[in-house]
Amino acid sequence: MKTRNPAMGQFVPTCWASTLTLLLAIFMAGSACTIDGFSGSGLTGQDEQLSPLLASSMQTPPANWPSNGRTPGEDRFSPLNQITEGNVNELGLAWSYETGTDRGLEATPVVIDGVMYTSGSWSIVIALDAATGEELWRFDPGVDEIYDRIACCDVVNRGVAVYNRKVYVGVLDGRLIALDTYTGEPVWETMTVDQDRFYSVTGAPRIVKGQVIIGNGGAEFGVRGYVSAYDAETGELNWRFYTIPGDFMAPGTPKMPPDEAAMTLAAETWGPDTLWEAGGGGTAWDSFAYDPELDLLYIGVGNGSPWNQQHRDPSGGDNLFLASIVALDPDDGTYVWHYQTTPGETWDYTATQQMILANLSIPSSDGRGSEMRKVIMQAPKNGFFYVIDRATGEFLSADNYVTVTWADRIDPETGRPIEIPGARYENEAAFIRPAQLGGHNWQPMSFNPDTGLVYIPAQDNAIAWEHLPRWQFRENTWLAAARTRRSLEGYTFPDDGHLVAWDPVAQEPVWQVDYDNYWNGGTLSTAGNLVFQGTATGDFIAYRATDGKMLWQSWARTGILAGPVSYEIDGTQYIAVMAGWGGAFAVRSRNEGKIFAFALGGDASAVASGRLPERETPSQIEQTPNTATLTQGLELFNTWCAQCHGGGTTLPDLRYSEPEIYDRYQQIVLAGERADQGMPPFGAELDLEQVRAIAAWVIEERNGLTRQE
Repeated sequence: MKTRNPAMGQFVPTCWASTLTLLLAIFMAGSACTIDGFSGSGLTGQDEQLSPLLASSMQTPPANWPSNGRTPGEDRFSPLNQITEGNVNELGLAWSYETGTDRGLEATPVVIDGVMYTSGSWSIVIALDAATGEELWRFDPGVDEIYDRIACCDVVNRGVAVYNRKVYVGVLDGRLIALDTYTGEPVWETMTVDQDRFYSVTGAPRIVKGQVIIGNGGAEFGVRGYVSAYDAETGELNWRFYTIPGDFMAPGTPKMPPDEAAMTLAAETWGPDTLWEAGGGGTAWDSFAYDPELDLLYIGVGNGSPWNQQHRDPSGGDNLFLASIVALDPDDGTYVWHYQTTPGETWDYTATQQMILANLSIPSSDGRGSEMRKVIMQAPKNGFFYVIDRATGEFLSADNYVTVTWADRIDPETGRPIEIPGARYENEAAFIRPAQLGGHNWQPMSFNPDTGLVYIPAQDNAIAWEHLPRWQFRENTWLAAARTRRSLEGYTFPDDGHLVAWDPVAQEPVWQVDYDNYWNGGTLSTAGNLVFQGTATGDFIAYRATDGKMLWQSWARTGILAGPVSYEIDGTQYIAVMAGWGGAFAVRSRNEGKIFAFALGGDASAVASGRLPERETPSQIEQTPNTATLTQGLELFNTWCAQCHGGGTTLPDLRYSEPEIYDRYQQIVLAGERADQGMPPFGAELDLEQVRAIAAWVIEERNGLTRQE
């Protein structure tokens, strides 16, 4: 087995003296560092004493950023207000840290009592002095390089959880590892997935009631989704909730816990001819939230496997719990309620996007005033913003936050979408907005309780979906079961991004900032009336939260995807963000992963502005392939290449390759010439004739761009 690091799970303590000094200072200060269910380094053992704070008010110490979304409700709002709309123009660089990676960086750092814990490409974990950026220790789990191909969407990781002197990381290959917060040494590890199937883990774990909550990804390759809860001290599995039934009556089908009531309910929405060997999908690969007062754990469930419902389940049922928010009892994983955003999902419209808990004054049903409601809010891929009662799952309201062409609206009585005829592409290609990357993807949104607005990193994109009637299932291959393309006669395909300040009560935008590119970064809201966001072109920007006026910016020289954080050390407020764009923009400019931290009075000279170069229309390449070759090339591309290089994805668009690259497909695709750059070899799956057919089809698509121009 080839690994990037010969020592599977190697920790590297890089600054012992500084570590001991810092930890001694924290201990002497007697700082409390954990709220039960949301994490701290556990240095003083005051977990139990602080737990009532969380249970009663969901409050978190303002100076810390102790979990992925900062609070159990995942609002990503910092109450710190030293940096304000009036002085944000005085921000300068306090420190920067080079991660040593050249792939996508998506993690939201955790900051507790002066220590920053974060993760990078290949599930590497780093601990830094959050005031100086000095590395304290570094842990590399040694993931096998084959996961560059197994993982759907880059070798990324969205962060860690910290609790009771342990740092928890979900590893790309499916492991869950607990590390010592002082040293980075492994304390325990467990395998959370069946490695015979193409599962992967990229999401940040969460800590709830002494348990590590973790999901998984892989629905593009044919897996059955589930969420697991492990004992935070021992790593023992406490419970597991499957998000779809599978053929749960068949011998050998996993039945843990099982929640038979939930699986019986879900099974009624799947037909008798369901392609269960494809797994069904429903992976919970990113978002969770927890309400300690209601004692409910919320999970966001993903897309079907395969994507195309006509091949997954020709009965056309709702296919629960795909594309749903599901509420569970965190003690045993028992189902409580669900709300499905996209019944019969067939466009890769996940509901794994961030969920935010808030208390909103919602107009009463009788029209006589308003009432305060405990809500959960989500802007999933499908383009609609949802407000749901988080105690019961009752649908309250929804409206589209980007242009939508698959549905006309959400029925206010049923909470179900009113679909537009033909959107399911049964008989002919359909022009669909948003595309499979969604109106909003994993990049976190934030909620400011002072303005009452949600700040969404939205994107306006489109794709043409086309049914592939001859598609056949092959295990551990890309299971779109449909063709996606960015051309359809009579339609224009947008590629725009927006920062949308959304009023969740009125269900309308208050202001919007437009970008030339989509796939921009997550947002942070602060009590200084500010919103921070990074962009695909590398700008890190501060906007006024009330009206969207740009007040400050810095250029990272690589695109920014991750959500920023804010924390305070010794009376100084910091704004920090990870920079490293894992996709096509990064291909056109060298991607050197970094972490930047800014503070008032920092180095203003280090704050630059600029733009990444624009992509030019590719040159024409002469060829005379026959129709059979092009048809074969298209089918092979959809099976083996589309997951990384197809329309609407974020890795290199092969139509824009240098002309000589096509002549080297044999060396690149079969022999692995570019394996060290993240392109794995496919010599065991494809032969030379097939690779030449793929090249011919890609060149034909490239020439089509030139003809359009």
